[in-house]
Amino acid sequence: MHRRRRTALLLSAAIAAAPVLTACGNDAHPGAAAVVGGQRITVAQLETRVNEVRAAQRAAVGDEAQYAQVIAKTGSLTRDTLHGMVLDRVLHRAAQDAGISVTRKEVQEMRDGLQEQVGGAKALETTWLQQYGVAPQRLEENLRLQLEAQKLAAKLGTDTSQPAFWKALSDASQKLNVDLNPRYGSWDVQRSSRVDAKTPWVREVTAGQGEQTA
Repeated sequence: MHRRRRTALLLSAAIAAAPVLTACGNDAHPGAAAVVGGQRITVAQLETRVNEVRAAQRAAVGDEAQYAQVIAKTGSLTRDTLHGMVLDRVLHRAAQDAGISVTRKEVQEMRDGLQEQVGGAKALETTWLQQYGVAPQRLEENLRLQLEAQKLAAKLGTDTSQPAFWKALSDASQKLNVDLNPRYGSWDVQRSSRVDAKTPWVREVTAGQGEQTA
């Protein structure tokens, strides 16, 4: 059980720090932040996810000065969030290809174990928000992702830090033909990671500041 908890935390850190995957980003999909397997991740969906995190961050601090400091430390939130949304789909496809599934019971067991480790449900939500940019309402989805990754690595006889694991994600990414809107960078299929484009005019979306990504 303790090994599972440590693995979950390490995996979350690895995914949060992973580089971003490259494809032929273009404006062929207006209104889309990315297209994965022919399915659009719209700019509106991305902004919703970012706003969820910003709202949770605002609620977690005492005043506007502290919130401003949080924003300053998470200036790449929009691109990081899109990376996570794409990687979720890539990993899910890789897990499906390997015949892997995750049950709700397994997700709950992981959640219970992590809550015991960090000191309760609220502490777990705070940890995932602060360290991995995951809003509380997305915690269960993220834990399912962790389990899929763990199971995939185990089936490959490796772990989530090794080339064999990322090769499986690269294969899935290629099958899904990941295409990022160039304002958010590009998707490197070989590395399964987002690569920033040199677009200094692009600004991050932050709730309450009225910034736009278009």
